[in-house]
Amino acid sequence: MATYYAEHAQQLKRDLAAEVSTDALRELHQKRPLLHALIAFANVAVLVLAGVAIVHFDRWYLWLPLAVVAGFAVFDFTVLLHEVVHRAVLPRSDEGTYRFLGLLYAIPSGISASQFTRWHLDHHAGLGSFEEDPKRHYLSPKRNERWFKLLYFTPALFPIYFRAAAKETASYEPELRKRIARERIVTIVFQLSVLGAIALIGGWAIAFKLYIVPIFFIFPIAFALNRLGQHYDIDPEDPAKWSTLMKSSWFWNPAFLYSNFHLEHHYFPGVPFYNLPKVQRLLANFYEKRGMTMHSYGGLVWNYLVLNRKPHTKWSGVLQQPGQDQLTDLI
Repeated sequence: MATYYAEHAQQLKRDLAAEVSTDALRELHQKRPLLHALIAFANVAVLVLAGVAIVHFDRWYLWLPLAVVAGFAVFDFTVLLHEVVHRAVLPRSDEGTYRFLGLLYAIPSGISASQFTRWHLDHHAGLGSFEEDPKRHYLSPKRNERWFKLLYFTPALFPIYFRAAAKETASYEPELRKRIARERIVTIVFQLSVLGAIALIGGWAIAFKLYIVPIFFIFPIAFALNRLGQHYDIDPEDPAKWSTLMKSSWFWNPAFLYSNFHLEHHYFPGVPFYNLPKVQRLLANFYEKRGMTMHSYGGLVWNYLVLNRKPHTKWSGVLQQPGQDQLTDLI
């Protein structure tokens, strides 16, 4: 049975095929496991080095920026998990290796690999539908009030996310629900063990800097900001614009491990994340012909929180404050 997105994106797929040649598409889909491993190890190295520096520095203006780095590195494990979900790591599918990588990447953020996999694939299938897209149906803010939307940038994100996931998981088959429950127990035990070990060895002051701030205060900011650049500013009437077109950025590309190219990812889900900037460059003429505008995170934050725009709607045409374009282009 065709999914909601497949039914509505048939013409879009034909248009994209006319823009990107078969040879170019084949090259874009090539998996480079060594490059993936290098990026994964670099993310681990960033997390470890940031952690060592956090412990070393006492002054807040030195350790707090490093806590931000650590929090984003933890979030980026979900991006690595996302690559596993789409089988974008290995040239040939190996279920055992993918299962191992999925569990490995899920643990740092405390989520279930199986739940994330089902949730995300259902999101792709139901994109554009309020009912069939579980992320939109259960996770997106239902109250368009600034204070409520700001909660997603705070530790309140955790109960919000797990409540949404629980509602969706209730519809899964029993065996999958059991597997998700087991995985969650493992990740929770791991997280509590890490926190307990840090507090036992270094004391609660170190645990606050090294664990609580990155995990509970920075991770939600990274998560909410990344999600803001996915499907909140869209055109519900055009499947080509059901995701938000983001500018390529020397900062955000590595900070989000190329997951800021979310529109390109939905066009070609099997393309590894390190090839998504190439997809954007190849589609430059397509974007221009469709009248699609690239966005910055600063501009999205301004529209979402300051102008209080509703998620999953078209934000174009909103009047901005003088000088705001120049400000958001820098962010």
